[in-house]
Amino acid sequence: MPTPPPAIDAHRLLLSGGRHYAYHALGVLDALGYGKLDRLPNSLKVLLENALRAYASGQGGLDDVLALAAWQPRQARRGEVRFRPARILMQDFTGVPALVDLAALRDAVAAKGADPARVNPKIPVDLVVDHSVMVDHFNSADALQLNMAKEFERNAERYRFLRWAQGAFENLRIVPPGGGICHQVNLEYLASVVCRVPLDGGDTLIFPDSLVGTDSHTTMVNALGVLGWGVGGIEAEAAMLGQPLEVPIPDVAGVRLAGRLAEGVGATDLVLALTERLRQEGVVGCFVEFYGPGLRALSLADRATLANMAPEYGATCAFFPVDRETLRYLRASARPESQIALVETYAKAQGWWH
Repeated sequence: MPTPPPAIDAHRLLLSGGRHYAYHALGVLDALGYGKLDRLPNSLKVLLENALRAYASGQGGLDDVLALAAWQPRQARRGEVRFRPARILMQDFTGVPALVDLAALRDAVAAKGADPARVNPKIPVDLVVDHSVMVDHFNSADALQLNMAKEFERNAERYRFLRWAQGAFENLRIVPPGGGICHQVNLEYLASVVCRVPLDGGDTLIFPDSLVGTDSHTTMVNALGVLGWGVGGIEAEAAMLGQPLEVPIPDVAGVRLAGRLAEGVGATDLVLALTERLRQEGVVGCFVEFYGPGLRALSLADRATLANMAPEYGATCAFFPVDRETLRYLRASARPESQIALVETYAKAQGWWH
């Protein structure tokens, strides 16, 4: 019988802003000879950390870790790995039915004589109300206020339910209408790039922000180095209730950026040309990952345009690494300085800093 691989202890401490944070160091896998992480795409490093963290907590197997660490381009893949996103993003068309399902599940649990409060999302869920909002008033200074008043009047029952749900369920935030499109809200406010979770004993565990969303353009947040893509409502509900998603180990299509956009050429022009090229190459089911010296000349807003269009060229997601532009955007969108410093320190420690 083959000798089983030794257990991996990747638990380490990272100093940032005068505080120590616990994390699972990918460099340990290099030291043990499980793969050369410097040639692993950054998007797969996020998946690898996810698998390593699940293994360390006893929720995942070592086989997922080893399969991702040994990834090579243009080689046959070993089936699927289990992915546990850090959070879920929903919009109102898909999110409200999911919450109704949870409420019905609570009723079923109560009918069996158990505590219905045990039914909760196991990971953070953000529901942004934007898709169903109608525009009745326009071309006036008070159009927003008038539209919001009409929206709450028209859908009063739904908002009473959402208010109840936010108070009844743990790990649930509701972003009311008027805040913006869910993908932009996610980019500007919800995404943390690096998540923090308190541990027993006083330590804080840090790990990459990641998500799945019930909208195909969830991919927009990859512009920040946050791995995420769209899924169906059933998959999202399963993840909410603590079930890992089965993800095929992907091929990764690299897009090398050089130079800068010429005067008068915008990100929309670039993404249309890129969509045509990537459709010709065939990237369906792939992760697309951007790299190269041209990243320095591409703003976060332009990156978001490229990442947002991933469904149009068929990719699962379109990923950008963390770099100075990422930090600039986090600062411009009023993230705390301690969080910005942590993002930089952690990205460099894990090898996904560009």
